[in-house]
Parts: sequence; structure tokens; C-alpha cells
Amino acid sequence: MIARLNALPARIPADLVALSLRVFPALVFWQSGRTKVEGLSITDSTWFLFEHEYALPLIPSAWAAVLATLAEHALPVLMILGLMTRLSALGLLAMTAVIQVFVYPGAWLTHGLWAAALLALAAHGPGRLSLDHLLGLDRARGGRR
Repeated sequence: MIARLNALPARIPADLVALSLRVFPALVFWQSGRTKVEGLSITDSTWFLFEHEYALPLIPSAWAAVLATLAEHALPVLMILGLMTRLSALGLLAMTAVIQVFVYPGAWLTHGLWAAALLALAAHGPGRLSLDHLLGLDRARGGRR
């Protein structure tokens, strides 16, 4: 009986799982990106935060503000569409690592959840409900899903 119950989740369509892995982390980053802009301009508070709270030792704060703002808008859209999904997931994974190491090291549990979803996408791909699949762009490891 336990084996049968345990087998029930295996009936969840993998494409639905992949879609969830794409959409929910993407929305976290998208919402963060939206807080950084007003219209097409980066807000004064964003410049301030990148100079003082999010200060990175590797790149100037102005560059970091622009790059993060662009990435938090472009990569989530690509992930939701399922276009260049694996690369987009790796980009957001890199952002997650930077945030974890340099900005909020105490938030490892949240960042770990983001990382797990992003790693699953990078490893297994976007599924069939994606532009990558529709356009034949996800052929890594034989198009494994």
C-alpha cells in the first residue's frame, strides 16, 4: 500500500513540474526587479541600496545596480517563456549566489530553495511547455526532460 501511495506523485506530469520550476522563481526575481525602477529609470533608492547595502567587492555599485536590474527583468521573462531556459536559470543562480555570499548570508534557506529550482531547470530543461521545446532549442543530453 505504501508503495502504491508513493507511486502516485510519479503521475504528476513532468512538464507541469518544469513549468512550475520556471514560473515561481522567475516571479521572485521579476518582483524584485520591479522595485528597482520607476518607468524606465532606476530609482534613487536602488542606487542608494547598491552603494550602501548591496555593495559588492567585485564591481562598482553603479554597474551592479544596472546589471542586476536588467537581469531581474530579462531573465525571468525568458524563463517564463521557456526561451534560453537553461542559460537564464544559470544566470539567476549566479545572482542567487552573489546575493547569498555578499549581501544576505543569513538567508541561506530562501536562497537554497531558489537554487534548487534553478539547478533542476539547468539540469533537466524547461519541459515541453516552452519555446525552447517548440523551437527545438533544448537538445542538451538528447533533449532530456
